Amino acid sequence: MRGVKVVTAAATAVLLLAEMGPVPALADTIEAALVRSYQNNPQLNAQRAQVRSTDENVPQALSGYRPKVALTASAGYQYTDTLTTQGGDANNLVRTQIHGANAPRSAGLTVNQSLFNAQTAPRVRAAESQVSAAREGLRVLEQTVILSAATIYMDYLRDSAIVEVQRSNTRVLEQTLKQTQDRFNVGEVTRTDVAQSEAQLAAGKTQQLTAESNLTTTRSNFRRIIGNEPQNLAPGSPVDRFLPTTLAAAVDLSLTQNPNVTSAMYGVDVNFLQVKVSEGALFPSVNLQTSVQQQYEQTLISQRAFSAGTAVQLSVPLYQGGAEYSLIRQSKESLAQQRLVLEQTRDQARANVVTAWGQLVAGKSQVASAQAQVTASEIALNGVREEAKAGQRTTLDVLNAQQALVNARIALVTAQHDRVVASYNVLSAVGRLSPQVLGLSTNVYDPSVHYQQVRDNWAGVRTPDGR
Repeated sequence: MRGVKVVTAAATAVLLLAEMGPVPALADTIEAALVRSYQNNPQLNAQRAQVRSTDENVPQALSGYRPKVALTASAGYQYTDTLTTQGGDANNLVRTQIHGANAPRSAGLTVNQSLFNAQTAPRVRAAESQVSAAREGLRVLEQTVILSAATIYMDYLRDSAIVEVQRSNTRVLEQTLKQTQDRFNVGEVTRTDVAQSEAQLAAGKTQQLTAESNLTTTRSNFRRIIGNEPQNLAPGSPVDRFLPTTLAAAVDLSLTQNPNVTSAMYGVDVNFLQVKVSEGALFPSVNLQTSVQQQYEQTLISQRAFSAGTAVQLSVPLYQGGAEYSLIRQSKESLAQQRLVLEQTRDQARANVVTAWGQLVAGKSQVASAQAQVTASEIALNGVREEAKAGQRTTLDVLNAQQALVNARIALVTAQHDRVVASYNVLSAVGRLSPQVLGLSTNVYDPSVHYQQVRDNWAGVRTPDGR
């Protein structure tokens, strides 16, 4: 019995914290799992592509400052048969008939340059704010992916530890049943004691099968989130060293660094600038137009013609059906809505930090309590066994004490899991769950690189990566 007991106790050590011993050299670590999910998660890569797509809004808005050049050309065939009469007196009429075929051809170049447009500047600033908001949306998803990866990593450690606890418990119950049957054969216990042992063993096997089923599900989710089958996982440790020291500091940090909050702030900027864009429709616009045209054989008697000209065009909108006024009012309502969304997002961020912080504080206490529960349950089980040998305890008392120890060990494993996950939740709630803060060994995706590559492009259909 003592050897089985040692194995059971060792099973709870699967979820080690930072201070509980060295990590095997070839073990898969939680940091490596986070790197794989950060690099290979398809949802995250799709969001990065979405940010790159949003970058193109800026050169599209900047096109309002740039000239527009159009080249026109035409060629054709025409037949003309014309009879003209000149003179007022019937005796002096002069009739002229022209007929024949010609091939008219022309080519022209037109350049339009906007000199003043009240909508272009706010459109550019709005596009830049959209890019910033998209980057914050990417940060939100990065945090979600990293948090999911850390959680599933710890889930697998927890569930595999529970499986080991249940398997060890089954072995103990099998040995207990054998001992009870031996004592029944010599008349020390009754048939009731044997039935109680059999019932407890059946329940233990059921719990083991349930734990194994849960582990299979967790293994599948591990493969989906991290990208590989879990194998030889090293212990996970909390990230308390990256957290603020107080709850108040954590709340203040979340109101400035949480990507949901900053994304909503950029959303306010976008809507404010959209109001300016809508108001710009009421302002006049000034354009400079230059054109050059060369024509050949436009008529039978015109062999060649060349023209060139430059003009400044002023357009003053007076009334366009009222749609522009409606758009202004609509944009102002959208701005008011986005400001309320920002306040709601801040309140939610504050609540998330308080909740996660409370779970972290509780998790620290739960680990200590669960460890004390395991220690007390081991002492109680040993005492009940000794008392049972002396006839002061029944077989049922021994079985109950064994189940209490199993429950305590599962509670310890779960508390250790919750303790680590809670620290990641707090880091995510304050907006600092990133590869840079965690110090992950990976190339960090920088969305500004693509932005700088396309911002000032005047032409070209290929993306910066050659597609």
